[in-house]
Amino acid sequence: MENKIHELKLILQEKNLENINEFVSHLQPYDIASILVELEQDEQLVFISIVPIQLGAEILEYLEPELQYKVLHRIKDKFTSSLLNEMSSDTIVNLLLSIHPHQAKKLMEFLPDDYRKKINTLMNYEPNTAGRLATVDYIAARINWTVDQALQHVRKVGHEAEIVSYIYVLGSRGELVGVVSLKEIILAKSGTKLGEIIQEDPISVTVDIHQEEAADILSNYDLVAIPVVAHDQRMIGILTVDDLIDVIHEEATEDFQKLGGSQPLAEPYFKNSIWGLFRKRIGWLLILFIAEAYTGTVLRHYEDTLSEQIALAFFVPLLIGTGGNTGSQTVTTLVRALAVGEVQFNDMFKVFRKEVATGFFLGITMGVVALIRAFFLGVDINIGAVVAISALFIVIWASTVAAILPMILHKLKIDPAVVSGPFITTLVDGTGLIIYFTLAKILLHI
Repeated sequence: MENKIHELKLILQEKNLENINEFVSHLQPYDIASILVELEQDEQLVFISIVPIQLGAEILEYLEPELQYKVLHRIKDKFTSSLLNEMSSDTIVNLLLSIHPHQAKKLMEFLPDDYRKKINTLMNYEPNTAGRLATVDYIAARINWTVDQALQHVRKVGHEAEIVSYIYVLGSRGELVGVVSLKEIILAKSGTKLGEIIQEDPISVTVDIHQEEAADILSNYDLVAIPVVAHDQRMIGILTVDDLIDVIHEEATEDFQKLGGSQPLAEPYFKNSIWGLFRKRIGWLLILFIAEAYTGTVLRHYEDTLSEQIALAFFVPLLIGTGGNTGSQTVTTLVRALAVGEVQFNDMFKVFRKEVATGFFLGITMGVVALIRAFFLGVDINIGAVVAISALFIVIWASTVAAILPMILHKLKIDPAVVSGPFITTLVDGTGLIIYFTLAKILLHI
């Protein structure tokens, strides 16, 4: 990478168009964008002004909105206009929503009136919905067209479309009537009407559906794009597989961060300041700290039990750690299963039975290991039995709690990822101690 950066810097000093074209011919737009961010601002402007407009637009699409704006704002107006109109509509929407409204207004002036209206429509949809993520750069056709007319249209506007794999057939009011693949058009006999070969009632999503649900639908039907329609079936745009891969990546990242007991980061890690990371983590950390405080209350309540059998204290970290780990394993598995639709709320009883049975066998295993540990510590066999039985019950209890809570939260439309590993650990710590000391009092007659 460093060699490429140095090479590009030298080429830019010469401003030799032939050398620039030779340099970019061996690289993908993503790779060029990675190099571009390492250049000085003046070098970035020179480079974007020299490369072909279509390539420049592709490169810009891989940059963060802040840098996109800096480049578009500082180059000549003719380049700004050309680049903006070459960029995909979903990228433009993301850019305009990420910068100051006054800055967005200036950039909007470079867009044609009809295109500006479409961009405004997309911007007005709720965040994280299919409408907000959609692109208007698709190929539309009329049902009474022949395949020859459709092909001519593809050749005319195809370079502006996000994909050319599908042609969307619209009615007189702009409603989605059907879809036909480019392959079907090419293979059809000359003169065939689109109405004869379209797929009616195509798979589509409404503008207000959550982007994660749209990604699941696209994945389930193995599509490369899916149409987005208003509630009156009017075509708004399309969602493409590359955009929804980004959605899946973002949602998975968000779930991982929630499972760690932290609010999800809105920006990449290195773009967050120390203060930003502090604010994201301190809320849950304080909640968990306060919740964990009741563990001390439990220990204080069983102070007499501990004073009579001090050896019981040896196994407190072992047991609460085992319970927390069991709960974390269970909740992580179920949160993911809920996210991808493998498990529904109606499956709660089946999940409960499965996790309790699994917890039973895990508990038996952990109980035997705990008994062996007690033997090597040289404690009384009765205490070892208490520890072993407690391990069994704590593991079953942790499995039960971690199985039920995510299902209930999912039903209540609350992201089950908030039932994070730390949250389950905190909950099981105190209740596990109650189980442990209660069994100790009963079995040891304290």
